Amino acid sequence: MLRKFSSARSLTDNIQLGALTAFAAGMVNVASLIIFFAFTSNVTGTWAILAEEISKANWGQVVIVGTWLFLFFYGNFVSNYCVISIKKSNYLSHAIPLVLEILCVVGVGIYGIYYYGETLRETEILVGVLLFAMGIQNGLVATISNGAVKTTHLTGLTTDMGILVSMLTKKEYREQEAVVNKFKLLSSILVGYMAGGVFSGYLYWNIGFSVFFVTAIFLLFVLSYDFIKFRLRFMRRKAEMPAAAQSAYRTQ
Repeated sequence: MLRKFSSARSLTDNIQLGALTAFAAGMVNVASLIIFFAFTSNVTGTWAILAEEISKANWGQVVIVGTWLFLFFYGNFVSNYCVISIKKSNYLSHAIPLVLEILCVVGVGIYGIYYYGETLRETEILVGVLLFAMGIQNGLVATISNGAVKTTHLTGLTTDMGILVSMLTKKEYREQEAVVNKFKLLSSILVGYMAGGVFSGYLYWNIGFSVFFVTAIFLLFVLSYDFIKFRLRFMRRKAEMPAAAQSAYRTQ
């Protein structure tokens, strides 16, 4: 799921990547909305807030909101820089951004449980950390899928879905594999995002800030998915080998 890059990726690869990372984004966004009253998986509304604060000449808030936007931007920058700079292993270059995202999410969970005093300054910092994490995720999936997958916001996706559904009312488009495949991909992202959001909302009312640890565990699964899949495939092939071949393999 993470190993393949750009045109080497299949529809199945992108659906798996899109649905799973969208689930994580939905979890983070709903949790941050409940706890901090802020959306952290997208910045459309944040740009609007920035414009409003500038119009009011509220320069302190302009700095805060501008910093949030920069952190989301910088998260995208970091992800793409890792992918294009690390040549030795595609998996390593794709895994590093996800590790950074996990550290951010876990950090927010730990701080929230043990230190959070619900002050405005603390809230602003924690929202910034989550925006950075979501920027990392969005930049990673967009980069390795060549822009086919974006999972942290649904504005463009909803627009594309509306267009695709209108196209699918015509037989000529229903017979086009590219149109049908895109509909499948976007539908999987939408369902994943909504499922993650509902799950996160339910969890928060039961376990509080620990919801971020659950999100981190889910991201660890995404991180280790390729390793687990290849390990299982190796074990299956080994089990299917004749006994003599297995003996020869062990002596190598």
